[in-house]
Amino acid sequence: MREQRSAGDRGNGECLPDQPARPESEGSGRRRRNWWLWTPLAGLTLLVLAGAAVRLAGRSGAADALWAVATLVALLPAAASVLRELLRRRFGVDVIAVLALGGALVVGEYLAGAVVAVMLATGRSLESYAQRRATRDLRALLERAPRTARRRTADGGVEVVPVDRVAAGDRLLVGPGDVVAVDGVTETAATLDESVVTGESRLVERVAGARVSSGVVNAGAAFGLRATESAERSTYAGIVRLAEEATARKAPTVRLADRYAAAFVPFTLVLAGLGWVLSGEFLRAVAVLVVATPCPLLLATPIAIVSGLSRVARRGVLVRDGGSLEALGRARTVLVDKTGTLTAGRPRVADTVVAPGGDPDEVLRVAASVEQLSSHVLAAALVRAAGERGLRLVTPAEVTEEPGRGVSGRVDGRRIRVGQLPGTLPEWAEQASDRASAAGHSLVWVADGAGPLGAVLLEDPVRPDARRTVARLRAVGLTRIVMVTGDRPEDARRVADAVGVDDVLARCTPQEKVSRVRAEAGRAVTVMVGDGVNDAPALAAAHVGVAMGATGATASADVADAVLSVDRLDPLADAVEVARYARRIAVQSATVGMGLALLAMGFAAAGRLPPVAGAFLQEGIDVLVILNALRALRGGRRGPA
Repeated sequence: MREQRSAGDRGNGECLPDQPARPESEGSGRRRRNWWLWTPLAGLTLLVLAGAAVRLAGRSGAADALWAVATLVALLPAAASVLRELLRRRFGVDVIAVLALGGALVVGEYLAGAVVAVMLATGRSLESYAQRRATRDLRALLERAPRTARRRTADGGVEVVPVDRVAAGDRLLVGPGDVVAVDGVTETAATLDESVVTGESRLVERVAGARVSSGVVNAGAAFGLRATESAERSTYAGIVRLAEEATARKAPTVRLADRYAAAFVPFTLVLAGLGWVLSGEFLRAVAVLVVATPCPLLLATPIAIVSGLSRVARRGVLVRDGGSLEALGRARTVLVDKTGTLTAGRPRVADTVVAPGGDPDEVLRVAASVEQLSSHVLAAALVRAAGERGLRLVTPAEVTEEPGRGVSGRVDGRRIRVGQLPGTLPEWAEQASDRASAAGHSLVWVADGAGPLGAVLLEDPVRPDARRTVARLRAVGLTRIVMVTGDRPEDARRVADAVGVDDVLARCTPQEKVSRVRAEAGRAVTVMVGDGVNDAPALAAAHVGVAMGATGATASADVADAVLSVDRLDPLADAVEVARYARRIAVQSATVGMGLALLAMGFAAAGRLPPVAGAFLQEGIDVLVILNALRALRGGRRGPA
């Protein structure tokens, strides 16, 4: 355990300065805040029970006074809220609540008014609790965000600094149990718990030189980390920003509920008026208003949608808001970028072709030696392959890099060039080029002053789980799956056949991707999945844009409606499944609640349901639909995460 670390646990015997601890009272503070959610309900319930006790003691006047106080306590803030909404030219079923409370006071039905007051407080308390419960996973992301980091100083010491003072290139020390503060590259081997970011529960081992995302936890000994991004631009910070926005803004289903309220309120008032006019009893009008308060539609839908947001967060998908989740639940078409989504997005060496009499390992060794100082993705592939083969790299001298053409430098006294090869190719090189083209591989030439030494063939392999993921997307209701890419048609078709998509669009520019997304969106609710900067416009054009956030594609994540915090596509299928379930629960809860309320309103208008009985009945209806909506917290075929 972290509290019992020995010197051996500290890694290389380094002394780790203590980081500021989080307050131990954080959990108890949250409990106190949760307790206050129920205070209005508890107070009103006590008033109602006290009135009942006084009535049983034979003091009817005192009982009515207590119930009238409870009614007023609920009426005043509700009336103020309705007035504010009316000034903004908005209204909802709170109008009915105010009329019911006021009407109960006018006709002397104080118990009915008090029960309506308790009903309103119950609904609001349950809704507040549901929202806090449903957003617990999102709050957990915010609460565990790293705030400090251990940075190595020039004199070999270690200082604790705020994460916003960490810059790319800084050397950090990550202690056992620490949360990695910024994206970086390990300087030594590390054992990490990536479950919070990726959803994978097993520990992973990272070798020296491996990329590590911020937000993961060091589950082993201390290790060194060289920052590659500032905290603000790191992976975890992007996820946290999205979590802060995912506060259950009204989904289209909820806005639809508001439109229903525009018809429901006049209908309620007309029905109450008819009951009064036809019978001459104002009591019937009050009974109708009591039964109609509040509308289950406006309670059930936001709770179900917020619950769905929590569920998808646990599956490794951060959805920006309730509207995006609702759209995801209606999606029928998905467009998927190829590179980094269906393929690994990280080239690897497939083969090395050399001139007659050449040594493949030597060609790869000198190429990787030159590429050590380059940040290009192909350079990383060469260096990684050389390391896997155990080749001894040397530090190059006189290194120069020409963007788009290659890198050159002096290795073991020879001038080595890696990249494009101008001029006429010898016969063996022509054959290598044809071979690479036929296989869909990229080609990197390696040459010295005398001419080409060989070529390294690189491939972007199809993800092992890609075909299974495509099948799973179909299983959750996506009827059309299209792959879009800027690659050549033959390469794109090879991948499309391997994963089983319905259609493929090759040689797509960013503008063409946007056009195709808009065309598909005109026919059905469409999801676009991408991981690169060039995908950002297409993500913005889709009904739901989904970014592969684990790859650190900041530009695409910034415009996306959802971010996959794992470097895999299959959580998207989970998210669609959960979104459909949450939407189904929302509609089911609202429909059942409204149906029961309308039925009760009919009985009240006919004089068969007095205000007090109607108030208790409506209380039961509201609790029923709210509890049903909470089922979205544990929804989906796969059960709880």
